[in-house]
Amino acid sequence: MLFIRILVVLVLTSSLCVGQELDTTNTRVLIDTVGQGKRVENIESYAKRYDPRKAMLYSAVLPGMGQTYNKKYWKLPIVYGGFAVLIYVVDAYQDQYLTYRQDLFYVVNEEPPNGLGTTGYTEDQLRTLVDRSRRERDYFLILSGMWYILQLVDAHVDAHLKEFEVNPRMQVRLEPMMENTMLTGRSTGIRLSLRF
Repeated sequence: MLFIRILVVLVLTSSLCVGQELDTTNTRVLIDTVGQGKRVENIESYAKRYDPRKAMLYSAVLPGMGQTYNKKYWKLPIVYGGFAVLIYVVDAYQDQYLTYRQDLFYVVNEEPPNGLGTTGYTEDQLRTLVDRSRRERDYFLILSGMWYILQLVDAHVDAHLKEFEVNPRMQVRLEPMMENTMLTGRSTGIRLSLRF
């Protein structure tokens, strides 16, 4: 019986309680750095402008497209330049691998009189060169895959960071430094100074 009385009192008094009110306007005030005034911008519409999943999907379909979606056009030459260099190196090692492998087959199957292949290497040297060329080619193929993943992550993170504003008073400086301590004596150097 006591339990029912407490429950009735709680139900009746809960309508008298006032909780925090939620801000349903979803707006924020942006201060113009030039000093021309303030403008109000809807947070939901601002956050939906740059969807991180959409940026990553675009980069997955066509590398560099996520950077274009984020309006970071200056990153396109870096993305495509990285792919061009890596593909060029992979192609060079593939050509080397095929040349040395063909020469190794010639030395093993034909047994030339001097024991050297057309490139001037012995059988043991050719085996080493074939293995090295294949290993380097595979290494740069892995680097190409990592470059692809890195541009995906860059597009995703950059879309996330579009929501944040940077403090205009923040400064980073390199300054000369001079210290005099009992333990180390006098020392000079360069200090990285952050000011907010």
